[in-house]
Amino acid sequence: MITVTNVSLRYGERKLFDDVNLKFTPGNCYGVIGANGAGKSTFLKILAGDIEPNTGDVSVAPMVRMSVLKQDHYQFDDYQVLETVIMGNARLYQIMKEKDALYAKTDFTDEDGIRASELEGEFAELDGWEAESEASSLLQGLGITTDLHEKKVSDMTGAEKVKVLLAQALFGKPGILILDEPTNHLDLKSVNWLENFLLEFPGTVIVVSHDRHFLNKVCTHMADVDFGKIRLYVGNYDFWYESSQLALQMAKDQNKKKEEKIKELQSFIARFSANASKSKQATSRKKMLEKISLEDIQPSTRRYPFVGFKPEREVGNQILMVEGLSKTIDGVKVLNNVSFTISKGDKIAFVGENEIAQTTLFKILVGEMEPDAGEFKWGVTISQAYFPKDNSEYFNDVELNLVDWMRQYSEDKTETYVRGFLGRMLFSGEEALKQAKVLSGGEKVRCMLSKMMLSSANVLILDQPTNHLDLESITALNNGLIDFKSNILFASHDHQFVQTIANRIIELTADGLIDKAMTYDEYLESKNIF
Repeated sequence: MITVTNVSLRYGERKLFDDVNLKFTPGNCYGVIGANGAGKSTFLKILAGDIEPNTGDVSVAPMVRMSVLKQDHYQFDDYQVLETVIMGNARLYQIMKEKDALYAKTDFTDEDGIRASELEGEFAELDGWEAESEASSLLQGLGITTDLHEKKVSDMTGAEKVKVLLAQALFGKPGILILDEPTNHLDLKSVNWLENFLLEFPGTVIVVSHDRHFLNKVCTHMADVDFGKIRLYVGNYDFWYESSQLALQMAKDQNKKKEEKIKELQSFIARFSANASKSKQATSRKKMLEKISLEDIQPSTRRYPFVGFKPEREVGNQILMVEGLSKTIDGVKVLNNVSFTISKGDKIAFVGENEIAQTTLFKILVGEMEPDAGEFKWGVTISQAYFPKDNSEYFNDVELNLVDWMRQYSEDKTETYVRGFLGRMLFSGEEALKQAKVLSGGEKVRCMLSKMMLSSANVLILDQPTNHLDLESITALNNGLIDFKSNILFASHDHQFVQTIANRIIELTADGLIDKAMTYDEYLESKNIF
């Protein structure tokens, strides 16, 4: 258990949160959510003891070990992979090194023998004899094969290092897990393995993540950083989002009778309680949900951008024909005889292990790259809007403020119209006069989405559009693409994004493609990934 008592944190005049009083208990997983800059990662650092709050304290139950996912990917470069994982239990690793040093002595004394005996006892209590097999099992679960276990961490790729550090955090049966963005750079199988690990984990998990599917799968509670406070809510992310929107709607609608609000709330809770029965923690979560009253639900101060795409004209019967496309990059064939046809209503997610293949296909389709072989043809009624994975050319060295940057892509050039559009994308007042070249990653994405909306295209092509976005912007984009009535071609790592938008999955493979008219979850089940 972690108890947070009267914790406050300020940076100068800026208050992140104050008078925070919370208890995090074993058997539960808490997702920490909040707008960008609200202090989510900072709060995790306070819990981990890396940052001292201005007031209050954090106490951990006696004899409970806390494990924190490390963020420095170079910290363990000089160590072997398996050894790095075992270092997750610092005391066990210390005992192992001290034992090795004792047994290596040429002048082993009686005192050394007594000390070795003490160490052996503690080593056994900490399950030291199973340490290597446990570390190996964790690594394999995350996709790090046994032939890599003796290599140095410096020899690993960036994605592999992330997995090693995650295995380190999970090692040694800690009582508390603190995880900041644990699914970053993980492949589907690794994310699924981690979800199952956390569902079975008996201790306390506190996690920050932008992956809504992950939060929905593993979280029993949401810790919402808002109003300068941190409040705990029962349920997963979807429950928090829907209930906060319901509370906001109720707060705005003063004419609605309270009895009607209560009925709507009861219906809402009943629906989510029924869904909760599918979860590992279902029984207790369902009981907690059923106890929620109207007063327990608070509206959120979150600001959601407006994302809505309206095609200027409907697509005709002929949309896109692709025949035998092939492309080799740096000696590697990334597209191999790719052929498919798009029909009305298709919203296609392009998946596969080779992301370069997806990006290459999209670049060919929008005319930014030539294929080595094959052809494609767009219908005469088609207009496309493209969201590239790398948008740097649109912003780097561009000496324009946001109003003038957006004006380039708008038929209506008036400042009133452009500023109104920017305001809906959360660039209001002085924000609209920022220089385009100094925008953050998330701000650049919102600008690129605005550019697409202004085009009124009837086919959208998006390459990893959720990269750099916060949960609020991801949710807005997700809803905007669900509502879009025309065709979409896209690639994304966001499970919920793909599942709720796509009605067709095309997997690009070394031999061509696999084309399935199904949802993403159905596709994953067919691949035995679930």
